[in-house]
Amino acid sequence: MNPPDAVQRLIQVHGNRCIEARWETVGERPEADAAWTRARGMAVRVVTADCVPAVICDRAATVVGVAHGGWRGLVGGVLEALVDALPVAPGELIAWLGPAIGPAAYEVGHDVVSAVCGLADGERLAAACLRPGTPGKHYLDLFTLSERLLERAGVGEVSTERLCTYSDRRFYSYRRDGTTGRMATFGWLREDV
Repeated sequence: MNPPDAVQRLIQVHGNRCIEARWETVGERPEADAAWTRARGMAVRVVTADCVPAVICDRAATVVGVAHGGWRGLVGGVLEALVDALPVAPGELIAWLGPAIGPAAYEVGHDVVSAVCGLADGERLAAACLRPGTPGKHYLDLFTLSERLLERAGVGEVSTERLCTYSDRRFYSYRRDGTTGRMATFGWLREDV
């Protein structure tokens, strides 16, 4: 398998903006937290530390997209924005969630709990992805939150190995290491298919 000829990079801001990447946009770095393409041989890319990287494609391999899912982007609708942008019925989509901070390591404050509870059907989502932590804190399961949001958006299949960046030293974790660094997640459509 050959690597892609070009890569669409983004300036990520923990938002929900999604852009379509085309050959003419490759040299640009727009502010966005999701990108998709139908161009073969060109990759879309997000970088993450402890946030969830998501790759979404259709079963026929005509489109592929990536999203950067920190808690702000997730509650802000970044996954839904990517699903909505793709010119394919959601039921034809397959999603993969990459390594992110796991639920045993991601303790959050009341602001995050309130944001999750403020979503449509937030109480059900909170029951699925939040559990009590130290006083005044909760542990957030980004994998479960992402899975539920994708399922709610109609995505046909979601998979993840639930690899924790904090506990697995193969991965970078800002919470564990306390220094800046990133991992890149790419998605592209092969030219030879």
